[in-house]
Amino acid sequence: MTVRRGAGRARVLTMRAGEWLRDHQRAIRRLQWGIIGAYVALLVIPALAPMPTRLSHIWSDVVLFAQFVFWGIWWPFVLVSMVLVGRSWCGLFCPEGALAEAASRHGLGRAIPHWIKWKGWPFVAFACTTIYGQMVSVYQYPMPVIIVLGGSTFAAIVVGFLYGRDKRVWCRYLCPVNGVFGLLSKLAPLHYRVDKEAWNDWRREPGAPAPHINCAPLVPIRTMRGGSACHMCGRCADFKQAVALEPRSPSHEIVNVAGDEPKPWESVLIIFGLMGIAAGAFQWASSPLYVTVKQMIAEWLVEHGGTMLLEPRLPWWILTNYPDQNDMMTPLDGGLMIVYVLVTAFVTTIAVGGALALAVRALGSFQARRFHHLAQCLIPMAGCGVFLGLSMTTVTLLRSEGLSLDFVDLLRMGLLAGAALWCVWLMWSVIGRYTASTWRRIAATVAGSAAVLFGTVNWIVLFWVW
Repeated sequence: MTVRRGAGRARVLTMRAGEWLRDHQRAIRRLQWGIIGAYVALLVIPALAPMPTRLSHIWSDVVLFAQFVFWGIWWPFVLVSMVLVGRSWCGLFCPEGALAEAASRHGLGRAIPHWIKWKGWPFVAFACTTIYGQMVSVYQYPMPVIIVLGGSTFAAIVVGFLYGRDKRVWCRYLCPVNGVFGLLSKLAPLHYRVDKEAWNDWRREPGAPAPHINCAPLVPIRTMRGGSACHMCGRCADFKQAVALEPRSPSHEIVNVAGDEPKPWESVLIIFGLMGIAAGAFQWASSPLYVTVKQMIAEWLVEHGGTMLLEPRLPWWILTNYPDQNDMMTPLDGGLMIVYVLVTAFVTTIAVGGALALAVRALGSFQARRFHHLAQCLIPMAGCGVFLGLSMTTVTLLRSEGLSLDFVDLLRMGLLAGAALWCVWLMWSVIGRYTASTWRRIAATVAGSAAVLFGTVNWIVLFWVW
C-alpha cells in the first residue's frame, strides 16, 4: 500500500508490521503448532495427575500450574490483548483456530448451512458455556477443563472438517468467545484499514497472475470497516495496495462505525451476557442472599420429605462432585445457582436497558438503532467486569503462594473507574451524532451514565460489599 505524504512514523511502522506478518506466515504456523502442543499438554497431563494438597505449589504441582496458566494468565490476558491489539490472538496464536483451519484444509469442504450462520450463536454459546462452567467448577478441576475447552476444540475440528475449505467456520460463527472477542476488539487502537478508492483503482499488470488471499475467518475484506471480525493475521496486508495495518482512535469504531448497522444480538451479549450472566456467575458463591435462600429451601424440603434434592448424586460432569476434596454440589445447589445467575442477568438487563431506553427517548422518538448504538458504549465496562472476574482466580492462586497483593483493591477500583469514564465519554460522543441540542445531549448522557452505574453495581457488591 502506498504511503501517503505526511504519514506519521507510527503509521509507517504499523504498516510494515502488518506486511511482516504477511511475509512470515510459515513461521506463524510453526508457532501455532508449538502452542497446540503446549495446550494439549496442559489439558491432558493434569487430568492424569493426583489432585494437589495443601502443601502443593504452582511451581511444583502440575494441576495447580495448569490452573494458573489457563485461568490465571491465559484467559484474563487474552481479553486484555483484544483491547490492545485486536484479535491478534485469534489469528496468530489460538490453538483452536489453527486446528479448525487445518481440519478444513483437508476436510470435506461442504457448504456452510444456514443454521450455523444464525447471529444468536455467540450469545447462546457464551451463556451456556459460562453457566455450565460454574456447574462443574471448571476453574478448580482439570476434568471439567477437558470437557469445556477440549470439547470446544473437538467441535471446532469437526466443524472445520465438514464445512468450508481452508477456513475457520467455527471461529466465525460458533466459538463461545467469538462474540466477546469481537466486541472487545472494537476498542483496539490497531486495525486493518481498507482504502476503497485504492481497491477500486487497482489494476492488474498485463501478464501478472490474479491476486488471491485466503481470509480464513471469512471476512469480506473489500467492505470491512471495523476490526470485530478480523483476526489480524496479516495475510491481506497490502492486498491490491489497499489494505494496511494502521493505528486509530480506540473510540473510532464504536462512535463512527457501530451505529451504521443495528446488531440486536450484540446488545443482548453486552447487557444480558457480559454485564448480567458473567457477573452472576462470579458472584453467586459469595452471595449471602444465595446462602439464605438455599437454607430456607433446604429446611422446607426436609420438612416435606424432599431430601433427594439435598444429596449430591449427580456425576461430576453434570454437577461438581468431588467427595475426596469435600466439594460437592447438590441438585438444589446447582438449580439455585442457575436461577441466581439468570435473575441477576434479568435484573441487570432491566436496569441497564431501561436507562439506555431513557437516554434514547431523551433524544426524541425511540429508535432501536440508537438503542443498539448506545449499548455499544458499554463495552469497556462489560469487558472490564469479565476481566476482573477471571482475575479473581489469579489473585487467589498468588495469595495462596504467600503474596499479599495489597494493591489489588486499589487496582480494581481504578480499572472500574477508568472503564466507567470511558463508557460515559463514548456515550457523549455517540449522542452528539444524533442531536445538535446541548440540553438533549446532556440529558441523554446522564441517563446513559446511569446505565453504566447499574452495570458497575454487580462488581462493587462482589468486591467490596460481600
